[in-house]
Amino acid sequence: MVFAALLALIAVPAAADTPWTLVKTYPHDASAFTEGLFYLDGVLYESTGLEGQSEIRKVALKTGKVIQRRVIDPPYFGEGIVNWKDRLVSLTWRHRKGFVFNLHDFSPVADFRYEGEGWGMTQDGRSLIMSDGSAQLRFIDPDSLREQRRITVTWNGRAVDRLNELEYVKGEVWANIWYDSRIARIDPATGAVKDWIEIAPLRKAAGVNDSEAVANGIAYDAAKDRVFITGKNWPKLFEISVRTGN
Repeated sequence: MVFAALLALIAVPAAADTPWTLVKTYPHDASAFTEGLFYLDGVLYESTGLEGQSEIRKVALKTGKVIQRRVIDPPYFGEGIVNWKDRLVSLTWRHRKGFVFNLHDFSPVADFRYEGEGWGMTQDGRSLIMSDGSAQLRFIDPDSLREQRRITVTWNGRAVDRLNELEYVKGEVWANIWYDSRIARIDPATGAVKDWIEIAPLRKAAGVNDSEAVANGIAYDAAKDRVFITGKNWPKLFEISVRTGN
């Protein structure tokens, strides 16, 4: 009965937010300070942060086991990652330096520079999309890795800052907000937030109490319309079904 009650709580967010339901719960490495996450070809790709603990990982979805890893050497603090063709593009926090790896064996390919901080990354099939902790999203040419344009993310005309981990879902950019339990659903053309996904019940279900163990990790399986959610040092990863009305 307790488990059923928890499922009911998780399945019914505030009426004003985008509705969703919990589908499955998977194990997740509680030592992973999650900074980036995406799903590709049946597995998860995850980046972890903290200096001296930063890695890029390929992770088995069902077991949470690390299949493959690449250590990001100090002094770099790993941040968002995204795939592009046969490459994996990785950001670092405050060193204004990104890395490009081979997607299959994580061998180094190149590095690149950018201004400001690096936080989250995703891609829309044309551009890489990057957050820097502000209210802006940067659109990056995936081949030259040069900035193309920026948009400012707003809700009812007010800027939404602390944009963190990103995922491209059905024509929208979804963004975790640092120290916030909501995911913003962003129109990439205008920057306007269309609605919010309140995932506070997932943090509660993960059983974390540390203030730094915030929600940070969104991955989307477009083929099966599945959304995966986790957070920094969460021992669980959640599959949810989201009804966006699109």
